[in-house]
Amino acid sequence: MNGYNLLEITLRNILHAINPSREDWTVRFHIIAELRAVVESIENLRGATVEPYGSFASDLFTKWGDLDISIELPNGSYISSPGKKHKQSLLGDVLKALRRKGGWRKLQFISNARVPILKFEGRYNISCDISINNLIGQMKSKLLFWINGIDGRFRDLVLLVKEWSKSHNINDPKSGTLNSYTLSLLVAFHFQTLEPAILPPLRDIYPGNMIDDLTGVRAVAEKRIEETCAVNINRIKSERSRLINRSSLSELFISFLAKFFEICSSASAQGVSPYAGQLEDIDSNMRWLPRTYALFVEDPFERPVNTARTVGRNQLMKILEAVRATHQVLISSNQNQTSLISNLVRPQITHLVARMPIRHQATAQSMPRTPYSNNGWTHHHVRRNQIPGQVQQQFQNTRVDNSQNGTMNGQVQNTRVDNSRNGTMNGQVKASPSQRQQVWRPVPER
Repeated sequence: MNGYNLLEITLRNILHAINPSREDWTVRFHIIAELRAVVESIENLRGATVEPYGSFASDLFTKWGDLDISIELPNGSYISSPGKKHKQSLLGDVLKALRRKGGWRKLQFISNARVPILKFEGRYNISCDISINNLIGQMKSKLLFWINGIDGRFRDLVLLVKEWSKSHNINDPKSGTLNSYTLSLLVAFHFQTLEPAILPPLRDIYPGNMIDDLTGVRAVAEKRIEETCAVNINRIKSERSRLINRSSLSELFISFLAKFFEICSSASAQGVSPYAGQLEDIDSNMRWLPRTYALFVEDPFERPVNTARTVGRNQLMKILEAVRATHQVLISSNQNQTSLISNLVRPQITHLVARMPIRHQATAQSMPRTPYSNNGWTHHHVRRNQIPGQVQQQFQNTRVDNSQNGTMNGQVQNTRVDNSRNGTMNGQVKASPSQRQQVWRPVPER
């Protein structure tokens, strides 16, 4: 077996080990339900809704992933922006309610953060972060979820990169390294700059600055963004002249590390723009001046915010070394499964991957997506026979349609990515007319 085949199989086995199971989805729904009950018991939060965002909502979480929650305050139908002190006060009320109820651990109120957050651990050892009125976070999550629909390798590589970065202790913004959102944007940037490209510049999906467009009536603002993205994504996927990138997952991972090393090496002079799909000179970009960051990765939905602003110069060198060392192992002619696994996953996960049989058949296809519907936004690509009955009952009326003009009621319609016989995802996104018109409807538990 050559090195690329071994790496491909190892990456597939890692995906199989870290992908969330049905139980992992169910646990998070239980936490959301419990938090909703807590919020409903707080007088100052009557009428507020509890809405997930982040990696869970974008379907970019592993089985150990955190759960991000936004408490959306009632303000009629308009988008509101409560002041920082008001958010701090409300999160203080939530903290008191959680303590009264009991069963929540490691409660920590980070009141002076740029966005005040209440952190804690749920009953199932799932870390949770609660914020107030984080609509921009919810919309960013939707955009990443919709990008998944263009090519399924995006999700696979994001999960693998997140696990690899955790294994090298470079996925911790509190210690001056990278947050998971930045890693997702770096994967998107990698896919944009391949030849041929897998993803377009994100301005081709949403040309505006989303943070500026979230004003006025919430339903109208969200619909306008969703319709724009739907039309553009449908156009991108239907372009017959578009060249298909057939790179395997192992090839994509190796080339990602090479590009990431390039980005970090030139970080003093150039920043990453997933919006434009290119590196840009910092000195000639007035939005990014003054140059005060070790690494600049612009948020394509909240320009010119730097998503990598927590990365320090010393930690950038640590990131560079992790990338270099891993890349060297992956291209070595003397690699073996043990060396691969030890460089790609955390020690506590090694045994889950190492005990899997080596096989040529793809073993790590994405787990079913569990539907979540709240204020019109729905996860809908699921395997019906794997949805827990109690979750099914909550969503009997959930429905997702694509209208004739390409708009979407909460999500871009799902497509399928076919796996080739040797287990690599050859990049050919296929969806028959009948598949494109699928509508998710839960079925009673048997």
